[in-house]
Amino acid sequence: MKARFAASIALAAGIAIGASGCTFITPQATTEHYAASDGINADIGSVHVRNALLLTDDGESAALAMTVTNPTDADVDLAVQYEDATGERVTQTLLIPAGTSIVFGGADEPALPIADLGVAAGDFSALYFQYGTAEGGEHLVPVLDGALPEYAAVLEAVPEQTPEPTADAD
Repeated sequence: MKARFAASIALAAGIAIGASGCTFITPQATTEHYAASDGINADIGSVHVRNALLLTDDGESAALAMTVTNPTDADVDLAVQYEDATGERVTQTLLIPAGTSIVFGGADEPALPIADLGVAAGDFSALYFQYGTAEGGEHLVPVLDGALPEYAAVLEAVPEQTPEPTADAD
């Protein structure tokens, strides 16, 4: 009787282990944080940049599409800095009101125009995000084309950006 009971317990344990597969030793994918779309995610202090990506159709000018969330009680001037095709650092500042999320490249706000980027689709471009006294960070942002309909619509809605003239050093 005792042998039969022990065999039943051993069989039940064997079935339980066999039915669970490798889940005892395999990490759970749902516990891994990752960018689930084409863009990258970045946290700059308390401000969150989500799904940031650059869209281009000519490899020269681009559009920065992203969602920026400011959960703080104060407005934030988010600086976005990049190096243009000539090696000059260009900074654009975006006002992100307190307690809001802004979707650049969405229905209410066009994507941020980036002039003279000089990076082709399929590559990465380094963008630096920073605000106030928060420590900023440089992030490699993917550059995509308008082949997908949702990206083509974002590219079509980007306003033309006229570069400001620079003073001659003569």
